[in-house]
Amino acid sequence: MCQTVGEVRDALQAIVAGLDPDSVALPVAPAVWEHFDAVERLAGAAKVLLARRVDASRAWRRAGYRSAAEYLAAKEGGSVGGARQLLETSEKLAGTPRAEAALRDGTLSAPQARAVVDAASANPAAEARLVGEAGRASLTELRAACAAKAAADPDPEATHRRLHAERRLRQFTDPEGAWNLTARGTPDAGARLNVALEPVIDELFASARAEGRHEPREAYAFDALITLARRAVDGGDTGGGEARRRAGVRPRFLALLRVDDEALLRGAVQGEEVCEIGGIGPVPVRVARELLDESVLKLVVTRGVDVANLTHLGRGPSAAQRIALRWASPTCAVEGCNAVRTQVDHRLGWAETHHTRLDELDPLCKPHHDRKTYDGWALVEGTGKRAMVPPGDPRHPGRLRPQERPPPAAGDDTLFDDSAA
Repeated sequence: MCQTVGEVRDALQAIVAGLDPDSVALPVAPAVWEHFDAVERLAGAAKVLLARRVDASRAWRRAGYRSAAEYLAAKEGGSVGGARQLLETSEKLAGTPRAEAALRDGTLSAPQARAVVDAASANPAAEARLVGEAGRASLTELRAACAAKAAADPDPEATHRRLHAERRLRQFTDPEGAWNLTARGTPDAGARLNVALEPVIDELFASARAEGRHEPREAYAFDALITLARRAVDGGDTGGGEARRRAGVRPRFLALLRVDDEALLRGAVQGEEVCEIGGIGPVPVRVARELLDESVLKLVVTRGVDVANLTHLGRGPSAAQRIALRWASPTCAVEGCNAVRTQVDHRLGWAETHHTRLDELDPLCKPHHDRKTYDGWALVEGTGKRAMVPPGDPRHPGRLRPQERPPPAAGDDTLFDDSAA
């Protein structure tokens, strides 16, 4: 086998060495790229499958490395953390036959396989469904689905204790000399960080917009983290929280805690019940009870107001509808889009219906909202994440009339405003 793989490597090396991307005809460039992507997936699958055998060989010890993760990271030019995840996935694959088969045939990429096997280890019954989800969802959406399925963990308290015990924050400098920061911990810890971070992100976004600067949200998030650190060192208000509290202003960011009422009373989830922080992950009921005292949390109990059938006569959604919509669809409703800054869109124009119903609303990011409004695109029939198609597509609902697109300067980014909730 080693000789055969070596011959394949030599052949591929020769192809890449002679590849002149500018000479590839534009009509075939996507197909060529997809072929290379398939080769990369298969090679990545082999690396995942073999990682545990490399560990067992103890070649890393003979080469002077402290662990197999360090050895693999050095060989592939990657991070030790990434190599450690590779080894963990390799070990868990033995118990997830469907995920292993999908990895072998190239259906799952290595990152997708890692997400699926991690969730399937906690909830084996979800393995088949998650493998199918990987074929139509983005990696971010797949990870969210895996987190939801992992919530069926038979011992969430033990999982929470393990996540807390394994909490970590790492700093390192990459080959370009850039400072990197990664962190891992419990979902409730992430929610508390977001409560401090989101108001500063909004503050920096507004300041940049007033100055005519436009940068990705990730850039403002980085600046917000540094701003929090600077204010802490300088002894100032880290997020403007105390000043807002004195003025009676609530934080704009809202964390949504969803828990079934039976689980809340019982003290533990059973079956398909959930107890989690929306958009972040599952938490034990004990943690949920502690968080109920936090002013930054709204509770969505499954036996509450029947928001789905509540009709509001105003143009915008009510507070209850906003909370329910944010919980049901934390990101843009377009399949494959992970944007969290969204606009509330009526599937049928409010001018036609003169009412607002939750089952007629979709959260759309500004680019997809503009595409629907001005170019005639539409979400296919259904609910939740789904494809957005152009007017000529047979799946198009056929209800929309494109409007005239306004000049760029006239557009206004009216984003989903949690403060109204």
